[in-house]
Amino acid sequence: MHNHVFAVDGKVAIVTGGAGVLGRAMAIGLSQAGVHVGILGRTHDANMAVAEEIRASGGSALALTADVLRQDQLEKAREIVLQEWGQIDILLNVAGGNRAGATIGPDQNFFDLSMPDFSGVVDLNLKGTVLPTYVFARPMADQKQGSIINISSMTAQQPFTRVVGYGAAKAGIDNFTQWLAVEMAHKYGSQIRVNAIAPGVFIGKQNRSLLLDDQSNLTARGQTIIEHTPMRRFGEPHELVGTVIWLCSEASQFITGIVVPVDGGFSAFSGV
Repeated sequence: MHNHVFAVDGKVAIVTGGAGVLGRAMAIGLSQAGVHVGILGRTHDANMAVAEEIRASGGSALALTADVLRQDQLEKAREIVLQEWGQIDILLNVAGGNRAGATIGPDQNFFDLSMPDFSGVVDLNLKGTVLPTYVFARPMADQKQGSIINISSMTAQQPFTRVVGYGAAKAGIDNFTQWLAVEMAHKYGSQIRVNAIAPGVFIGKQNRSLLLDDQSNLTARGQTIIEHTPMRRFGEPHELVGTVIWLCSEASQFITGIVVPVDGGFSAFSGV
């Protein structure tokens, strides 16, 4: 397989938020391609469940309990991975999320914003990508090779109503992705690449109640999103895997600093 342009077997990946809906799908997809995967998140049992699922199907995985906002915990996780596998080649920054107080509901206005919740959302999504990168990209810099993939959002390029904190943080991720791509190429050479994936709307634990009612019918907001998605459906988590493998492999060796939409055409459609 090693001469195959999409080969990633034998590489070592860290997936933050690896027990979430999207993180789990990407971690499993990488493991099926022969990658050793570290499942990183705050909840030990959830990390273990994904790691055991991967091992049960013949893959290689570690559960890494760490908060993406705690440098000491991230450094401990890094030591565990380096002791076990000796290198870190791929970092997928999937950890993120939202808080009610940083979202403006239909019956609220901007002045109902909770500033502590706004700060918390920006910290989780933006700093929670910068800090793991700060920790896990160090071995990549030493070996002058690696692929960092951040998770952007449709709301980064074109803001969605309501999600003021989340949208601002994800726009920050786009900028950081470009900045770091340039920095790494200038300082450590062409084999450390930094890109982002902007998923369209996928249903996860965080947004399910916004998009679907108790009978799994579309809410008004869910209906609006479907109407603005040319493929007329939400994304399925496994549909992110191909893009991840492409961005981790030599198939994309001249690609850095881009944000790839995986969105069923959402970003191409004006609504008219």
